[in-house]
Amino acid sequence: TTGASSNSESSTTVKFMEDNPDGGCHIYRNGYYRDGISLVEGILEVNIIQMMSIQMTASQAENSLVDFVVTCQGSLPTDVCTVVSDPMCQVSKSVVCDPVTVTDECLLTIRRAFEEPGTYCINITLGDDTSQALASALISVNGGEST
Repeated sequence: TTGASSNSESSTTVKFMEDNPDGGCHIYRNGYYRDGISLVEGILEVNIIQMMSIQMTASQAENSLVDFVVTCQGSLPTDVCTVVSDPMCQVSKSVVCDPVTVTDECLLTIRRAFEEPGTYCINITLGDDTSQALASALISVNGGEST
């Protein structure tokens, strides 16, 4: 419905629309149409192939550093996120996301710091504009050493 204002100098039209009972908007078109379809492979698989503790001097020993060597299959990632959680992977302790540049093959080294010794669940997610893939591991950090 439309209505006009009562002011004779200006004519303001207000339109009201009734909600569609099924919650959607439907447009029906008949005819022939053409469009292009792009097939995207996406990141298919992520694997943590190695975890290495970084040896530090006694003055730097407040945080334990661990390098995670990660490979993937499919398209090359543009970002990596690491979620450090409790050993049951239920309560997140930290989340770190970084952009990455991978050129030919998907082989990354991701360095993360652990504030105190303990057992942690690690989720490493590699992503690009169209996909994400996840790898998980349980790691025990013992003051400069990890297993």
